[in-house]
Amino acid sequence: MTRARSARAALPVATLPTGIASLTRRVSFSAAHRYRRPEWDDARNHAMFGDCARANYHGHSYTCDITVSGPIDDDTGMLVDLGLLDRVLEAEIRDRFDHRNINLDVPEFAEGRLIPTGENLARFILGRVQAALGDRVRVAEVRVAEDATLASSFRGTGG
Repeated sequence: MTRARSARAALPVATLPTGIASLTRRVSFSAAHRYRRPEWDDARNHAMFGDCARANYHGHSYTCDITVSGPIDDDTGMLVDLGLLDRVLEAEIRDRFDHRNINLDVPEFAEGRLIPTGENLARFILGRVQAALGDRVRVAEVRVAEDATLASSFRGTGG
């Protein structure tokens, strides 16, 4: 066992394949929301958004998968510092959304701004996480699931 382990450790980095790695971290949060366009009356909102437009909101236990991609750092063997990634996800997702009313507590989703659909949540989260991580790593995709039957994803562009 010791002999095999030391043989693996001695493998020169130059002999390893090159390419792009990806890593996905899952976080969860519970939040309420509703879909509504303020310039539409209640009937039109209900016709477009159904029960998601109800005045008293509704909630979900969301799961959010954040996939980052980039080269593996040869010194650490990692794509990204997991401690840093976890701090960013705590600040940008859990602190912002968990046990909140998205329409009332998150200014970007206030009345007349973004409608808190899964698609918009995924797009918004990708932008926030990418800005917080800077150019250390690329946020390749964010997937937001409201439940086991419905999920939305948004993919980043660029290299």
